[in-house]
Amino acid sequence: MIRVLLADDQALIRAGFRALISAEDDLEVVAEAADGEQTIAVAARHKPDVALVDIQMPRMDGIEATRRIVADPALTAVHVVILTNYGLDEHVYAALRAGAAGFLVKDTEPSDLLHGIRVAARGDALLSPAITRRLIADYVSRPRGAEPEMLRLLTNREREVVALAGKGLSNDEIAARMVISTATAKTHVSRAMVKLGARDRAQLVVFAYESGLVTPAPG
Repeated sequence: MIRVLLADDQALIRAGFRALISAEDDLEVVAEAADGEQTIAVAARHKPDVALVDIQMPRMDGIEATRRIVADPALTAVHVVILTNYGLDEHVYAALRAGAAGFLVKDTEPSDLLHGIRVAARGDALLSPAITRRLIADYVSRPRGAEPEMLRLLTNREREVVALAGKGLSNDEIAARMVISTATAKTHVSRAMVKLGARDRAQLVVFAYESGLVTPAPG
């Protein structure tokens, strides 16, 4: 059973998400929060698998709440998914850098929301990868400076894996592209994440763009 925390200052939105999620056999809403500070407290108390966190909340915004949840060693198993009204929002990119596993637009299709929760719970891939890659490409393409010292930590195979992950490929797709087993691909991904200090695949994708392993597509 995947345990979900709903954090949004609008009760109506929480009620809608709760009804949708509770109708699924493998999902359950274990707690709700109406502001950022409450989100942190409730996450610590219930330790959900996935926290759906609105980006704009009173007392503390979703980005800071995400940052504090990610920084808590007791909450390493909590995957934060940011909820936003706009797909391409610089705040969403900041949330990814803060440690969010991904993001969902509030008006997404119900099936996509449910799928996103399951994907986030696995920690396997970004949510809405095509949109997320566009967002990352947009903001990372602004001059920031590469991170060659971090790249030196990776083997050639690990660099290749990170680049493919940055393009949105799953472990199965990486394995097929590199002609290796899925288990080997997963091992390369895991080792790269440890070396780079990446909490999840979302941060691995951010690194792939920032380091230049993946070049933002034009347009």
